[in-house]
Amino acid sequence: MANARLKKKLTKLMVFPKEQLFCYLRSGKFVALNADWKHQNLPLRFDYELIVVTEGTLYLRYMEEDYKVSEGEYLILPPSEGDRSGFKKAYCSFYWSHFTVDMESFPARITPDETPAYERANCFLLPQTGTVPRLEKMVVQMKQLQDLERNSYPDITLNAAMTAIVTELYGQILAELPKDSDPIGTKQIYSDIADYIRRNISKNIKISEIADAFGYSPKYLSHLFSVVKGTSLKQFIMSLKMETASFYLRDTDKTVSEIANDVGFSDVHNFSRTFKRITGLTPTAYRNTYSKRLLFHF
Repeated sequence: MANARLKKKLTKLMVFPKEQLFCYLRSGKFVALNADWKHQNLPLRFDYELIVVTEGTLYLRYMEEDYKVSEGEYLILPPSEGDRSGFKKAYCSFYWSHFTVDMESFPARITPDETPAYERANCFLLPQTGTVPRLEKMVVQMKQLQDLERNSYPDITLNAAMTAIVTELYGQILAELPKDSDPIGTKQIYSDIADYIRRNISKNIKISEIADAFGYSPKYLSHLFSVVKGTSLKQFIMSLKMETASFYLRDTDKTVSEIANDVGFSDVHNFSRTFKRITGLTPTAYRNTYSKRLLFHF
């Protein structure tokens, strides 16, 4: 069972109903003004909060637990009578969304041994905190949600978008878990190489260099990626580069030339042609598509 595999990742699991739209409340992007920032004491009460950190590290204390949430990680906070507060100063930026869920008599969090009962009750389970496998895609959806709110879309649209964000995270995490039919070790090799590509995204990465780094033949690695991802390793490298470029275009003020360099293109014109071929938009047009966001400094 998918949820049963999830319980191995973390001891605390959030419980959500499968057949219900969540109720969207508000969202935004927070950016600390400097490294001396620390989260204020703020109540949550009836809300859930989803936090996705895009830069730096957030140090947050809630329900007598301390959370360290770094770049590329998420945290889900359930309702409670206590306040959330910072316990250490640090620079960070993050997207946040507040929502409510009708849980009836279900608890917000459970322990792994309770998993079967909630699976039978048609719930899906999420680790309370962890890595966002595809941060860029999550940021797109969170910016889209803000764009919908700013343009006065109806509640049902906002609720559906909020639900889609939480279930997108659930889907990403499940997709990263080893499948029972995978050859032993295949998924781990894929994950290690994907991490290697992300760490070296600013370089002109060659398949032969990856093969040398991991001690495999280029032919074997290309076959492995075709089996695991349904795409060639060359295509996978380019897709990660374009995902990273998309994130920079949406969420930073870097120039197109700087972004091209950051993803391993020495020629900005070649980068722009490649980006348009894959996304259908020029980098500038893409940047302008979801340029609006609700930005907070506090």
